[in-house]
Amino acid sequence: MIQRNYKKEALTIHWKPDVCIHSANCVQGLPRVFNPKSTPWINQENATIDELIHTIKTCPSGALSYTLDEEVKIINSKLTMNIKISESGPILISDGCVIDYQGRTIEKEGMVALCRCGHSSNKPFCDGMHRKIGFDTKENPIKPED
Repeated sequence: MIQRNYKKEALTIHWKPDVCIHSANCVQGLPRVFNPKSTPWINQENATIDELIHTIKTCPSGALSYTLDEEVKIINSKLTMNIKISESGPILISDGCVIDYQGRTIEKEGMVALCRCGHSSNKPFCDGMHRKIGFDTKENPIKPED
């Protein structure tokens, strides 16, 4: 799998183009940094480290991630997870999660997008295939139990 790295001080941005579902969260969040019409398309010098981290965490596919040279992981005793079921798209989980999928455990940080259409080539994660196949939840919406 291809991975490109972009460094800014103690921060390294990792981009995996094969995983990207083109949600455009990065482009909309920091257009002065993430510009698909430029080469390279990431200009990390146009934002602060905090701005970069905040925007990277909105990436639903995990195509964008980061590491810090001297990363300190703080384990939060209060678990806060937001789950959004997008219309005709993936299940979006904020703030990371642990996924048990086909007998393996996958730990993800930041925003996670899980496939709902069943056609992703990157299961259990969304790869944007729902758009190509015309997946439409309006025909079969999720309804609360009676």
